[in-house]
Amino acid sequence: MLDRLQSLADRYEKLSELLCDPDVVNDSKKLREYSKEQSDLQEAYDLYMEYKKAREQLDSAKEMLQEKLDDEMRELVKMEIGELTEKIRSLEERIKIVLLPKDPNDDKNVIVEIRGAAGGDEAALFAADLFRMYSRYAEMQGWKIEVLEAHENDLGGFKEIIFMVKGKGAYSKLKYESGAHRVQRVPVTESGGRIHTSTSTVGVMPEMDEIEVEIKESDIRVDTFCSSGPGGQSVNTTKSAVRVTHLPTGIVVTCQDGKSQNSNKEMALRVLRARIYEAKRQEEEAKYADERKAKVGTGDRSERIRTYNFPQSRVTDHRIGLTLQKLDRVLDGELDEIITALTIAEQSQMLEQEQLAQ
Repeated sequence: MLDRLQSLADRYEKLSELLCDPDVVNDSKKLREYSKEQSDLQEAYDLYMEYKKAREQLDSAKEMLQEKLDDEMRELVKMEIGELTEKIRSLEERIKIVLLPKDPNDDKNVIVEIRGAAGGDEAALFAADLFRMYSRYAEMQGWKIEVLEAHENDLGGFKEIIFMVKGKGAYSKLKYESGAHRVQRVPVTESGGRIHTSTSTVGVMPEMDEIEVEIKESDIRVDTFCSSGPGGQSVNTTKSAVRVTHLPTGIVVTCQDGKSQNSNKEMALRVLRARIYEAKRQEEEAKYADERKAKVGTGDRSERIRTYNFPQSRVTDHRIGLTLQKLDRVLDGELDEIITALTIAEQSQMLEQEQLAQ
């Protein structure tokens, strides 16, 4: 571990030199590349510097114990040794986490798709609740939301809503949200007061640029049509809505919320790139079933991940057995406690796997 840390520290310091080099400063591509690389190493470098300092202080304190000291000073040095030993142990645990392999998509924007599943109008209303929850969470994180496509029902719910979350680290936190979300409550549409169970599915995909996922014009078919409202009626007379079909995979994306045909096509291609990447990722992970099962979440929309129980004001994440008695606050965007617990659980699993591999 120490050899790896020293190698990272050497690279970090080399990057500091490169970022002061006039040739690099005048080359925007290299400047951006080296700045990002150094930023990625920053946390590990800072922890290593703190670790080295603590080790030096511990060695110095142990040397002092070999000298002639009065009883009071000896006790103070022993106390310092105990504190430094505990600090070093804590730093080592943090360093192990920092050195775990990182998902290359963690810092990316995400495209989120929420669909009402089982439960008809109630599922659509719950999809709207989930959209509000993620919107509030994004606001708390300082991220921005951009709706790409939305299909409402007559009650204000969403049969489907696709939106982008823009902000550093968006994927690292929201990637755990993919799956089936279940709600248990008395539906707005019910007068009998019976509790119903409905589900909405959430899909979270990292945004891919044109270089990462190339889409050839010859591989897509673009159809245009008039936009429609909640009831299916046409809301304009121009064919601004766009349907893009990716012929090799059969993936279809429809966008009609943009101001023009061009903007709808651009939004559709952004969603299409993300879906193509996600399909390839799931195909690759399916080849490694054991590894996939070890993860906190597989990203499969059919996997039930969480239940929102209104009568008991309870939220349960089934993957880690976490239950919180604050449903209203969670639905108001307070997701950090759940997401932090999921992150720690995944990191613990990765550490166990690394230890078994050694």
